[in-house]
Amino acid sequence: MLKTFPRGGVHPPENKLTAGNPIEILPPPETVVIPVTQHLGKPAVATVNKGDKVLVGQLIARAEGFVSANIHSSVSGTVSRIDTVTDISGYKQTCIIIDVSGDEWLSDIDRSPDIITEIKHSPEEIIQKCLDCGIVGLGGATFPTHVKLKVPAGKKCNLLIINGVECEPWLTSDHRLMLEKGEEIITGARIMMRALGVTKAIIGIENNKPDAIAHLSRLLNGANDISVQGLKVKYPQGGEKQLIKALTGREVPSGGLPIDVGVVVQNAGTAYAVYEAVQKNKPLFERVVTVTGKSLSKPGNFLVRVGTPVAKLIEAAGGLPENTGKIISGGPMMGKALANLQTPVVKGTSGIVVFPAEESQRPQVGPCIRCSKCVSACPMGLEPYLLMSLAEKGLFERMKAEKVTDCIECGSCSYICPAHRPLLDYIRLGKTTLFKMMREKSVK
Repeated sequence: MLKTFPRGGVHPPENKLTAGNPIEILPPPETVVIPVTQHLGKPAVATVNKGDKVLVGQLIARAEGFVSANIHSSVSGTVSRIDTVTDISGYKQTCIIIDVSGDEWLSDIDRSPDIITEIKHSPEEIIQKCLDCGIVGLGGATFPTHVKLKVPAGKKCNLLIINGVECEPWLTSDHRLMLEKGEEIITGARIMMRALGVTKAIIGIENNKPDAIAHLSRLLNGANDISVQGLKVKYPQGGEKQLIKALTGREVPSGGLPIDVGVVVQNAGTAYAVYEAVQKNKPLFERVVTVTGKSLSKPGNFLVRVGTPVAKLIEAAGGLPENTGKIISGGPMMGKALANLQTPVVKGTSGIVVFPAEESQRPQVGPCIRCSKCVSACPMGLEPYLLMSLAEKGLFERMKAEKVTDCIECGSCSYICPAHRPLLDYIRLGKTTLFKMMREKSVK
């Protein structure tokens, strides 16, 4: 039997329309808008000024503090200004705007197609490379990779899991990377194994990607340090805690982290970025983005420079259909609707999904009928109907007692609710308010 997590989950239509579409390289736009916050933690601090000339791969914002990440220019050109711009989250933040001229890269970036599998760096050098090159988790969380590779004092890691699940409907960027950059991903996994000091890794892939499972298994050729494990197709199989439970049987405790059970989880795209950073000295300034939707004429997977406007991606996919009602950054389950097509691509942009107007309207919200479908669907064993009610009433401390901080915001509850109640919206509101209250209390 295929492995899976035991509690909750849903089965939304997959709609992996672009699974067979090879990665296309999107040329740089005329102007890029690069936010200094593309990661969890403190914003980076700009190291360039208006009028400065920059090259592809040049540091333009330095990590501030332990949990932060460097930001690099994705283009060559001139810094036209540093301004506040609405980013993909919908909030205004500091961005570095660069007018593009040519495509001149830093000379120390290895641009050859040769695959380097020999690992010469020490664990400390690998972690420093990840910091220098601004590597973050590319599965959506964007947690700085150099932090994740440092095992905290008193903790021990004995397993690395590479997350190739890509359980979000519509998205196929990781799938294509595993097919086209499999050897690099495996080398990236071994680089991270060296940094963590572990001898075992598992690559978890949902069974709707049999070609990726077969391809990586063939490349590993019976290796005893890394194995490939097929997983049952069930959302959110790619959640860290769900993936760990499915592959190892270990359960991350409430309020805990994967390292508490001896595991570190890294996305397949992150493994590729680590390979490029350590073996090719290439910072993270571009990534693969799925651009898809039933009404698009040319959906596909594109290698895109950070800072590229979403409008350019949609143009590459055949242009914006007339009947468009909503554009989502990310997947439909956890992604966010965009208000502006000039919003720039960032490190965490895994996909752009275009929905027609008839599929974009929220159904009328009905009263909760206490059917408990949201409870059955929750992979964390929470009671979403109760958490929504508490958020509506402003009972945020009670939400904390009901373990709202364990919510992974997968959206399974909202998806399954027959009354179309905006459960996740209210839970997110409650979590945001609660975290703000906790921060304010810690400052006093």
